[in-house]
Amino acid sequence: MGKNLVQKILDAHIIKGDAIIGQEIGIKIDQTLTQDATGTMAYLQFESLGFKKVQTEVSVSYVDHNTIQEGFENADDHKYLETVAAKYGIKFSKPGNGICHQVHLERFGAPGKTLLGSDSHTPTGGGIGMIAIGAGGLDVAVAMGGGPFYLTYPKVIKVELTGRLQPFVSAKDVILKVLDILTTKGNVGAVVEYSGPGIAGLSVPERSTITNMGAELGVTTSIFPSDEITRQFLAAQDRESVYVPLAADSDATYDKTITINLDELDPMIACPHSPGNVKSVKEVAGIAVDQVLIGSCTNASLRDLTLVAALLKGKKASPQVSLGVASGSRQVMEMVGRDGSLADIIASGARILESACGFCIGNSLAPRTDGVSVRTSNRNFYGRSGTPSANVYLTSPETAVAAALAGKIVDPREFFKGAFPELSIPKRFTIDDTMILEPSKTPESITIFRGPNIGDPPSNEACPDSIKGVVTIKVGDKITTDHIMPAGSRLKYRSNIPKYAEFVFEREEPTFASRAAENRKNGIHNVIVAGESYGQGSSREHAAICPMFLGVKMVIARTMERIHRANLINFGIIPADFVNAADYDKLQAGAAVQIANVRNAITGNGELTLVSGKVSIPLKVSLTEREKEMILAGGLINATKLGKA
Repeated sequence: MGKNLVQKILDAHIIKGDAIIGQEIGIKIDQTLTQDATGTMAYLQFESLGFKKVQTEVSVSYVDHNTIQEGFENADDHKYLETVAAKYGIKFSKPGNGICHQVHLERFGAPGKTLLGSDSHTPTGGGIGMIAIGAGGLDVAVAMGGGPFYLTYPKVIKVELTGRLQPFVSAKDVILKVLDILTTKGNVGAVVEYSGPGIAGLSVPERSTITNMGAELGVTTSIFPSDEITRQFLAAQDRESVYVPLAADSDATYDKTITINLDELDPMIACPHSPGNVKSVKEVAGIAVDQVLIGSCTNASLRDLTLVAALLKGKKASPQVSLGVASGSRQVMEMVGRDGSLADIIASGARILESACGFCIGNSLAPRTDGVSVRTSNRNFYGRSGTPSANVYLTSPETAVAAALAGKIVDPREFFKGAFPELSIPKRFTIDDTMILEPSKTPESITIFRGPNIGDPPSNEACPDSIKGVVTIKVGDKITTDHIMPAGSRLKYRSNIPKYAEFVFEREEPTFASRAAENRKNGIHNVIVAGESYGQGSSREHAAICPMFLGVKMVIARTMERIHRANLINFGIIPADFVNAADYDKLQAGAAVQIANVRNAITGNGELTLVSGKVSIPLKVSLTEREKEMILAGGLINATKLGKA
């Protein structure tokens, strides 16, 4: 029996465990990436684990999130990142060089390699034929030190693309259609592999748009084959030497197959407040628009901005619309500047934004109160834009430009009346890596800069024998890491855990942090109760670190997403499941709870009983032997120091 592409790459990298679906494996990581919002803590953890030098083939530290640099905190963090990279053998991409995922795709990604990144959109690399996975910073730190990355050997979902995209229908519409089919929940432990004759019509940037936003499915990653299209992209980047052809065997098997005919695909749109709330553009046409923002790691390639410029040429944005455009990398910005595309974008009335994450993470260009914002980014969670009352819609660049010109959401096929521009993408891109600093050749001479906002990674205590505490908060379904730990202006405190912890759940329950801290002070354990798909979205491990700092000992959920569950375990918080989903309704915020024999249960079958008043609720904690050691020790750092990890 042949292998699919996912199996071929994973099997070649397994160093612990067996290739059996559902079982834990440890794989060798070839490349890592970090960004500044998660990287500072990742490198502090790297240092605390005692590593002397990175052991990967390539590790890159990017600065793309906190580039506004309000106050000294972000600038200090960036200097820390620059000096720690120089000392430990890491490349450093300076602020302004671009968004980590796009720059990595352009300058470092290679077919057949494994990539681990401390950002949930690391699967962007799947567009070039990599197994690219988002994870918490601590997992990345361990991988940089040469340790394996652990994951469940996945099921593989085949998405077969037939036909060809029609004018004004794009790769963004493909992934929105996949989200419409698979939804944002229930896909943990799976990988999506794209194939079929339709992929021949998709460039690497288009494929990467699809794999990038595959993160919203909740899958481990997504991947395309490496073929002639891949070779052409790498040749354009003067990196053809890393090209290898990769494809599934003809007799490969899959756990599920979905077929999408690109000929029949319509422009799609994700409506507030979930990337999975997908409709056709026609269904919501006519909604007045206040803001249109084009960019992010999903849709800011040279192809995207060249198209945007061609559609805007000779036209003006609607007077009531604020239009902003950002390139994904400095390379793209320079190329659209040289070929005249940037002038056409400026002439339309657009604001030119930095090559950074910016508006996507809510640290700039927040919409007005109750505003409607159409964006080409990947997430539209409640409040993520920086304005809780705003309604954010996610679309393709084609649909976004049509909305900017019309002042309302419109089907681009009808607005532009079928006049799709001819695009000319050069065979060779402008190459200038001067903003990527190489590590020092004399690392012993480097003094790491540590500003006053940088503290040591917090440590947890060993797992208690019993939990005696309170349900400090009860939340519903689809709680994202944005709900748990806000981004935007709060990001500058990510190196300062005591300060950042003050904002845990601030959008859900502003008093949570103070109440949890008071409980911790009085020896009362904090417990979080959640519904389905708890921990969606970003890989930010602070959504586990800060609750741990506040004394959270357990999260009980109906279901939990992969990266967040791993982060909870890494920091010694017990991830428990309701045995009976209906028991979720029996626990309310403020209820006193007791759970006895915790350590014995974790060592054994994972069966626990929660007692609250006269109610007894069975719980299940499903852990591998390695994860058990981590929970018992109080997290990965403790377990590593004890020789248990």
